[in-house]
Amino acid sequence: MEHMTHITHVPPMQTVLHEHEQKRNYRIIILYTLFLSVAFLIAGLVAALITHETAFLANLMRIFTSPSKLVTDYYALGGLAATLFNVAICGLSCNLIIIISHTKANATTFAGYMLVVAHCFYGLNFLNMWPSILGVVVYCLVTKRHISENVHIAFFSTALAPFISEFLFRYTLGEMFSTGNPQVTVLGIILAVLLGLASGFVVPALLPGTTAMHRGFNMYKAGLAIGILGIFLNAFLFENLGLESSTTVTVENEAYYALRYAYRGFINIFLAVIFVSTLTVGFFLNGRSFHGYGKLWKCTGYGVDFIDKFKMPLCLVNIGIYGLCIMAYLNIVFILPEIFSALPKGVGFTGATTGVVFAALTFAADGQQPRTVFPIVVGYATLFGLVCAICAIAKLQIPWTLSSQAYINGLAFATGLCPFAGKYGFRVGVLAGFLSAVICTSTATMHGGFVLYNGGFTAGLTALVLLPILDFYKVKPRFDTDM
Repeated sequence: MEHMTHITHVPPMQTVLHEHEQKRNYRIIILYTLFLSVAFLIAGLVAALITHETAFLANLMRIFTSPSKLVTDYYALGGLAATLFNVAICGLSCNLIIIISHTKANATTFAGYMLVVAHCFYGLNFLNMWPSILGVVVYCLVTKRHISENVHIAFFSTALAPFISEFLFRYTLGEMFSTGNPQVTVLGIILAVLLGLASGFVVPALLPGTTAMHRGFNMYKAGLAIGILGIFLNAFLFENLGLESSTTVTVENEAYYALRYAYRGFINIFLAVIFVSTLTVGFFLNGRSFHGYGKLWKCTGYGVDFIDKFKMPLCLVNIGIYGLCIMAYLNIVFILPEIFSALPKGVGFTGATTGVVFAALTFAADGQQPRTVFPIVVGYATLFGLVCAICAIAKLQIPWTLSSQAYINGLAFATGLCPFAGKYGFRVGVLAGFLSAVICTSTATMHGGFVLYNGGFTAGLTALVLLPILDFYKVKPRFDTDM
């Protein structure tokens, strides 16, 4: 009887190493996002002691039960401690979703988490985030898709959260609505649930098509998809029905408004601790070196996954360096009105300003880095210089400055246009930033301020205008796509 020879297929060493590196990247992403959530929680506790917020629970409930159109400053609405606690519990919820769904955390998962915590400073809260997330869960159950592969879509869908709060606390009440006196109707609850369920089915359908429209040159790809959806919703709910569009909720918080730069000292220290810690951990996990960051720095950022190409430790280095650059930029523009008295006053570290610091870091593990973002910043500065020159010649008052809230928010998301700078070079990057700055204060009116990803929507529209121009005049990319 002949002996059977059993051949065991041993995976190549390269495959084994790649799988090991992927698992290591997953663990680092999960631990780092958990670190951020805990950091927000600790910062909230420290803030409560510093600001002496005696009405913490009342402040937190005000955040949960108020309509949250752009830009609702949660610092003014509920205070520093309550806002940070809201960010922390929403972030921890995302951590829990990632863990229990057995998601293999990647750059897109990281991006979804960052966008959730970013908007928890100005429009997203622990109450209005759930309907759309549950909508995606239902979508996965109905279509028999794995929730682990759609967690990022669930996170992205929270951009519609202002619609949820509007339905719950204001839309069905009409003239009976009173700020600070939350009331809920059965119809409002039904509308909120229906929108959450509908968004779970519509957002996944829109994402591939809108991404194809801007061909990957807008990293905040969900912004264009959800912005378009928001235009239709806003038009139907108000314009088509002849109803007056609702306004942003504001409160008379004298103690907060008396602060010159809001919580600049506290937030600067908090952000510095976050980014220096991130940079340090990345440095040690990368073999106590910055080896490889030079190659990351040279990447175009177009169609490249930094985690897959350079591994998560170098991404942490990039997040730390990029975050410190954002801090430096903000602190510089904050003081411009003091140096140049002709400029209008801007803002400081408001809730929205703090939030967009994290929003600007959304794709720091997926293509964004300081070199390719810098031309976008120059584009904003170029428009500002042009406006100042025109106003000086025409003897007009300068209407805005780089520290105006809308332009801080706009630039944070315009950084998603960095692939233009990476692929086409510095000048096209400046043009992309310039065009985005031109329309950044106008796009919110299209969806009524009900889409939190307004900056991503603006960047998407900019890409839709710029790409055909580059194609028509046969402008060739100067740099090859990263492999």
